[in-house]
Amino acid sequence: MPAHKAGQHPHSRQQARALLAFCDRLQRQRDEMQRRGHGLRAQAAVAPEMEVGCLFYCVLACGSLCFNGSDQARQVFSSVHQEFSMSLGNSSPSSALAVCPAGPTIGVARMRALYRLGDVEQRLDKLPARDHESLRATYERMIEKGAERFQVKPGGLPAMEHLYDDLPNFGDVLDDVKRQLALCQDSGDALEITPMLLLGPPGIGKTHFARELAQLLGTGMGFISMSSLTAGWVLSGASSQWKGARAGKVFETLVDGAYANPLMVVDEIDKARAEHAYDPLGALYSLLEQDTAGTFTDEFADVAIDASQVIWVATANDERGIPDPILNRMNVFEVAAPDAAAARHIALRLYSKLRRDHAWGERFDEVPSEPVLERLAALAPREMRRAWMTAFGNARLAGRGSIALADLPDAHARRSPLGFVQ
Repeated sequence: MPAHKAGQHPHSRQQARALLAFCDRLQRQRDEMQRRGHGLRAQAAVAPEMEVGCLFYCVLACGSLCFNGSDQARQVFSSVHQEFSMSLGNSSPSSALAVCPAGPTIGVARMRALYRLGDVEQRLDKLPARDHESLRATYERMIEKGAERFQVKPGGLPAMEHLYDDLPNFGDVLDDVKRQLALCQDSGDALEITPMLLLGPPGIGKTHFARELAQLLGTGMGFISMSSLTAGWVLSGASSQWKGARAGKVFETLVDGAYANPLMVVDEIDKARAEHAYDPLGALYSLLEQDTAGTFTDEFADVAIDASQVIWVATANDERGIPDPILNRMNVFEVAAPDAAAARHIALRLYSKLRRDHAWGERFDEVPSEPVLERLAALAPREMRRAWMTAFGNARLAGRGSIALADLPDAHARRSPLGFVQ
């Protein structure tokens, strides 16, 4: 394996992509603040923190390159690090990279090695010249991307009021997340979120909550649907000796992603089928424990990888289909369907969001009528968006800027079968 030149670490391109993604996320979050109607004073207060946050990530990238022995990289790091420290109001540069001003959108990050490049290189060297092309490509991708990923956490206790508004039936879950975030704020401790299981009927927003949580924490997200599982080894991978084998979802999310602590959603975990040759939940026994997850080995790559920082969120309709050892490793929350007042609130916020997110929204009333809102509140949150979109379309076809009851889909209508008329 040829040696890398100083300052040309194999994961520099991965870091550059991560930096661009981070800056893009900051801009989208700032735009979201504007859409939510935050005042100019609040936006102005966030702007400098966003600039400092971007500068912090540049410091992080330059600091990582210094370990290659490049004098030029050290000089760049020293200069930018000093500028970063001065921007925080310090009289001298700080020696801690994982420092960032607390704010609603800025995260703290450090680099964490997920695997040993030497182990990957040894595996690659031992592969026969013309066999295992898929495995060879996996090892080469691991070497090209490098072992380090961003391990992130919010810079302080993040603003969560919008989540309490958008997801009123998830109050207990949000309270628990807030407690765990409070433990790691203003310290060098890494973010630790106890694995959680969200129990509740279909369509109440469990998967939507997981996406919002990933955005709140500033990390990436992997998604595994157990109800549509086609292979029992989707989590842990299958041995490369098998035809059509590939790495598991945990491995792919960590290796191909930018984060060492992504949020992993196991959707409808109670639907996992036990008849597969591989136990689809078998890998979770070790992945849900930090000690054993730190040396998780995907069966396809056969290289130990650090999955100890993954944040786990599982969803289910019925806990009776979940093994007790899995339940014992998770905080279990029973999420009820929103009550009438909460459902009305969700329907109204969703109406406003759809108007705000689309150019055609300005053609419609700012607030729907009470009868329409009452009808929408009777639907599950998952169904509300489809109902609003149908109503918007019907009203537009009728040349109206107000939604009428007749524009809403009939909740009791039978679905028309598709096919040929006999």
